[in-house]
Amino acid sequence: FIQMLRSAKKRDVLQLLRRAPEETRPFLVEVAVATQSVASLAALSDFLDFSKEPKSLLEKFLYAAAFSPRPSGELLHLVLDKLDGKQLAPEIWETGIVTVGSLVGKLCQQQLCGLQQVVERGVETILRGLRGAEEEPEVVIYLLALGNTMLPETIPTLLEHAEDGPTALTAAATSALQRFPAPHICSKVKRVMRRIFHQKRKSYDKTCRLAAAEILLDNHPSPMDVINILLATSEMETEMATFLLLKVQNSLR
Repeated sequence: FIQMLRSAKKRDVLQLLRRAPEETRPFLVEVAVATQSVASLAALSDFLDFSKEPKSLLEKFLYAAAFSPRPSGELLHLVLDKLDGKQLAPEIWETGIVTVGSLVGKLCQQQLCGLQQVVERGVETILRGLRGAEEEPEVVIYLLALGNTMLPETIPTLLEHAEDGPTALTAAATSALQRFPAPHICSKVKRVMRRIFHQKRKSYDKTCRLAAAEILLDNHPSPMDVINILLATSEMETEMATFLLLKVQNSLR
């Protein structure tokens, strides 16, 4: 079906989407996203009305885009255009922003970061939203999207929220940092993770402390980091201490 749509014209794809029974439309939307031809994306652009379509169909489109293994810049452009300046249902907006982060991250993994202006637009959309967000749940969504991009230049922003934010923001930011490959976990990141784990500045939720410890242990830990984490387990709950001891044992193996 995907092979067939790759050679189809825009009007044919659009006609297929419009004439399809309601129960098969989600499948056809997924196929059109997977096809990623200029014609299929143009047809999706005309077909999907984010102010009218059922939430289930819009979510299907956004999930298909987010999980696309090798997305194109045109797909990101389509998602951004559909989100831009519109009054959306909260769940559609949340899924859309996280999808933007996922698409940016995958495009950059394909070495297309500097070649496509749409990538810059995607990053700026997330950062602008993060700066303007006032409610905690909204900030969490933008941090998740930022983590999905896995861009090194976003690390200072994630560190700021990890160390100074309330529990939900610390959890989202540390979770995002866990996704970065070892070369990006620099000495500054490790210093902040040490302060979070050892609660140097304030108390942190145990989930956040465990995430900080995992970042330290998974990225070329220093002997002193391992020793200090092991010493700290004597003052922890049994479950948390056991988890960290197993983590250290696995690293030794």
